[in-house]
Amino acid sequence: MILLAVLLLLNAAFNVLVWPTFYRRVAKDSRARDAQGKPTRFLIVHAVLIGAALVIALVSAVAGILALIH
Repeated sequence: MILLAVLLLLNAAFNVLVWPTFYRRVAKDSRARDAQGKPTRFLIVHAVLIGAALVIALVSAVAGILALIH
């Protein structure tokens, strides 16, 4: 059970460290906004995927903590 908890917490930490950095790079990309400054599908799709990865990170962290205390 300890190994499972550690793996879940490592997964959460990895996602929290990697995805926000990736979002900043995507947001600065020239394809992220159109000529009027509105978000393009490129930015929206990446934001949704990154948001999903961060939700999974949160679930992994909670599951890892629960695995440690039970």
